[in-house]
Amino acid sequence: MPANLVVGAQWGDEGKAKVIDYLSKDTDIIVRYQGGANAGHTVVVGGKKYIFHLVPSGIIYDNTTCVIGNGVVLDPEYFLKECADLESHGFKVKEKVLISDSCHILLPYHRLIDEAREAGSSPERKIGTTKKGIGMCYADKMLRNGVRAGDLLDKENLKKKLTHILEVKNQELVKYYDLEPVNINEMYDHLLDFADKIGKNIVNTVYYLNSELQKGKRVLLEGAQGTGLDIDFGTYPYVTSSNPTTGGALAGSGVSFRYLQDVIGITKAYATRVGEGPFPSEILGEAGDVLRKLGGEYGSTTGRPRRCGWFDVQMIKHAVTVNGINSLVLTKIDVLSHYDSIPVVVGYEYKGKKLDFFPSQGLEDVKPLFAEYKGWKDDISGINSFSKLPTLCQSYIKSLQELVNTKIGIVSTGPDREHTIIMD
Repeated sequence: MPANLVVGAQWGDEGKAKVIDYLSKDTDIIVRYQGGANAGHTVVVGGKKYIFHLVPSGIIYDNTTCVIGNGVVLDPEYFLKECADLESHGFKVKEKVLISDSCHILLPYHRLIDEAREAGSSPERKIGTTKKGIGMCYADKMLRNGVRAGDLLDKENLKKKLTHILEVKNQELVKYYDLEPVNINEMYDHLLDFADKIGKNIVNTVYYLNSELQKGKRVLLEGAQGTGLDIDFGTYPYVTSSNPTTGGALAGSGVSFRYLQDVIGITKAYATRVGEGPFPSEILGEAGDVLRKLGGEYGSTTGRPRRCGWFDVQMIKHAVTVNGINSLVLTKIDVLSHYDSIPVVVGYEYKGKKLDFFPSQGLEDVKPLFAEYKGWKDDISGINSFSKLPTLCQSYIKSLQELVNTKIGIVSTGPDREHTIIMD
């Protein structure tokens, strides 16, 4: 059986969790393949809201097994808290979640360094990080100076590894950041306690996933953030520390590329981003505040207000190209019912010349080129049939599909899983 992938086509917060939840009913295994507790996925079921950070949102379904892949950086504190919250709602998390033995463990000093670096950055160099230590943990991974989940299963080796790591890390903490050194015994006990609670969940997930696919199981890959925040293909340096794109899904899960079938891109009917960085279609001032309030655009992890803008065709075409997206899901179109006229960025101009692509350099200097589409001014919340949408709303959807040259397979008209249109 194939593996399918859900990927964000903008700067994250596109509504991936709702789509993953919708697709999970026909899936056996859900895999989170990158990111950490800096991401928040929100699912609404029967009017009740659930927020996920590390646990794959497919946990809501009884039939699914959830996997935290090797590409994730796992914060023990956040993970245990999230498990407890979900279990209080009746979900059997620890019975259904597997953790890759190659998954890197985020430690308290990662957060301390993240906070210190962001606080010490000049205004023009601030990234807008959530200060949860994600980037610092990925940096240690690349420096080959990290602790992996599998290390927790060998107490003697773990102690040796921590001793070596902290010899270097404590010098950095004290001399460079003027912070207190980490006590190795406290850190060791902290990790042993975590291992006691989740040790049985740690397995070789690469072997498990490919074996299950061979047996005919259906796998869905889910990431955090979106294409615009990809460390390689996003608006660098204002990006996340991993690859939310298709390449990151394969590397972060170990699923063989030969199993990958559908790549489903998620995009809002407008655009948002959090943190710093260029945003060509951004709506400034009061008009931006209006869209933010209409869409409830506040971060599910941090509560930060999201910057809002109009749909950007060039960005979505870039996401389609990078990810190999073969169908799109259009979310939050109900939010646009407020508008008489809806602008769409259909291209860029850079130094007097029209660009035919999403640039990797100089995005902050492009001039967005707009087209206007007439609004429908009818409440479409909860409609689950395309034919029941106002004619002007149908026209807007069809126009976006033509502009990005990719079929729109699903349209979301509200937060609940039932507020969904499956297109022909």
